[in-house]
Amino acid sequence: MKVLVINCGSSSLKYQLINPSTEEVFAIGLCDRIGIHGSKFEYEVPATDFELELEQDMPTHKEALELVLNTLTGEHGVIGNINEVDAVGHRIVHGGEEFTTSVLLDEKVMAGIEANNDLAPLHNPANLLGVKTCMELIPGKPNVGVFDTAFHQTMPAKAFMYPLPYADYTELKVRKYGFHGTSHKFVSGLANDLLGNPDKSKIIVCHLGNGASISAVKDGKSVDTSMGLTPLQGLMMGTRCGDIDPAAALFIKAKRDLTDKEIDARMNKKSGILGIFEKSSDCRDLEIAREAGDERAKLAIDMMTYRIRAYIASYAAAMGGVDMICFTGGIGENSNLIRSKSLEGLEFMGVELDEAINSVRKKGSVKLSTETSKVAIYKIQTNEELVIARDTLAIVK
Repeated sequence: MKVLVINCGSSSLKYQLINPSTEEVFAIGLCDRIGIHGSKFEYEVPATDFELELEQDMPTHKEALELVLNTLTGEHGVIGNINEVDAVGHRIVHGGEEFTTSVLLDEKVMAGIEANNDLAPLHNPANLLGVKTCMELIPGKPNVGVFDTAFHQTMPAKAFMYPLPYADYTELKVRKYGFHGTSHKFVSGLANDLLGNPDKSKIIVCHLGNGASISAVKDGKSVDTSMGLTPLQGLMMGTRCGDIDPAAALFIKAKRDLTDKEIDARMNKKSGILGIFEKSSDCRDLEIAREAGDERAKLAIDMMTYRIRAYIASYAAAMGGVDMICFTGGIGENSNLIRSKSLEGLEFMGVELDEAINSVRKKGSVKLSTETSKVAIYKIQTNEELVIARDTLAIVK
């Protein structure tokens, strides 16, 4: 079976053609800067190492998807015609409380997703645009929605409720939802396999990238996660502030005479690593600057890893222990420094990192804990697209 996985953003479209049964990736690529001058198209065939990158005008997502389909079936294509695509799986950022699992998309379901647009105004409309475009260009094929929030819908009320007036929950749906669910689901599932698939397990997943979140997964179910109503809550990220006193935002807004949109942009796009370091939001630049003696870079890394460490310890307490700590995402998989500093001081929990193994970059799943560590530590390469493809296959079948 061939599943086309689509991750549609406001000005981008990521895609993969996958066989979810064999995990074979036939093609992978990206349409970037859609509707913006200087649009770029990327296409790769892993089996032959063929790569194509070109500048191509893509005024809308329709032209972008047409380019994807024409390339998949063209001279360097991996399928003879578009009918070889059996189904399309879509990443949908916010499913609210209504969508707790992946679902076959039809008009009623899409109306339900649209009702949650206020909870994800930058993402859900773009996700739905991708669905509608696929339905138009690949008619008759089933489309499946896979939600970032779904995996975390197993959180108990004590974890997802905010101590605000209860009417804010019942009338406005204000609560913690969590994100990166497909990544947390994949990594925690693989972690459970590595533990030998015990009936009971306590796993902490650290998805660290420009956006970052941590989840506590007990017996295969998410019981808490760091992101909240929006992806702003939780860890210090590339440009997001993470946890702060809400009154601090109100204080800054009043003192600097900012609008609602300006304070929102300040917290989401001008804070985090960028806000402290100021020169870049990229963790790689941050580490280089730290090595060169930049004090602001050192402070940013100390702040970031302090918060990761605090969340790990709090989730271990919430679950009554931890069997495995996993690092994934662009930073989690590639930065030995961030992994090391995030675990400093957790020896009292039985956490022992093998620094020699941690310092060597390897692909795939790598055990990073010492033989005497009471808690297993792993670096695991996430695969959100495979989760989407698997869910799509299960629902279509």
